[in-house]
Amino acid sequence: MLVLLPPSEGKAPSGRGTALKLESLSLPGLTGARRAVLDELAELCAGDEEKAREVLGLSEGLRGEIAKNTELRTTGARPAGEIYTGVLYDSLDLASLDAAAKRRANRSLLVFSGLWGAVRVTDRIPSYRCSMGVKLPGLGALGAHWRAPMAAALPEAAGDGLVLDLRSSAYTAAWKPKGEVAGRTATVRVLHSQWVDGVEKRSVVSHFNKATKGRIVRSLLSAGAAPKNPAQLLEALRDLGYVVEAKAPAGAGRAWALDVVVTEIH
Repeated sequence: MLVLLPPSEGKAPSGRGTALKLESLSLPGLTGARRAVLDELAELCAGDEEKAREVLGLSEGLRGEIAKNTELRTTGARPAGEIYTGVLYDSLDLASLDAAAKRRANRSLLVFSGLWGAVRVTDRIPSYRCSMGVKLPGLGALGAHWRAPMAAALPEAAGDGLVLDLRSSAYTAAWKPKGEVAGRTATVRVLHSQWVDGVEKRSVVSHFNKATKGRIVRSLLSAGAAPKNPAQLLEALRDLGYVVEAKAPAGAGRAWALDVVVTEIH
């Protein structure tokens, strides 16, 4: 099982140990594309600060984030699973998993990134600021920049098993499963169910969508679940107590869509 995750806007501080070693990151086929983004991002942030803020889409209050990107090659790195914070990662809580579940997380989790393309939670990276929606002056839109290298690297990473795609829309631009891989891919939407005057009303949640996705991944890792396809994932989630409705694809080569229905949001 390969689980595709979005990164988090907020990130923990960089480490104090060894600096980034670009060639040591997982998915080595992405190294050239990573270096191109890293070089331009560092140059942008070392120059006109106002231009960098505009390109990165940062508010005035986040101006200090620009300095992070000038030190990416020299500041200490730490595992990506420690760098990414926020609602999904708080609910996933990698640090508190038992040893077996942590090994499963190391094998199966892949975090998408505007700067790195995608990394394993064990890959050592510095804290940074660069979303997939950024359009760099030289490279252009990062979603488009990553498409070709991702198309070459991701099918191999997916292997022949299930792909559980929990990315937000900005990050799906970098890679969309196709063909046979798409047929064993499942996306998840979280719906909040409420009864009003005897009528059920469902709404898509945003903030709590992330929390629920974090809990889903944690549940699968903790239980040692190993679904090989979307149908088996559906059964595994139901066995774990989730209320799930499936929308099987209309034809071959299309992803499954799963709706996880919750009555409480927290």
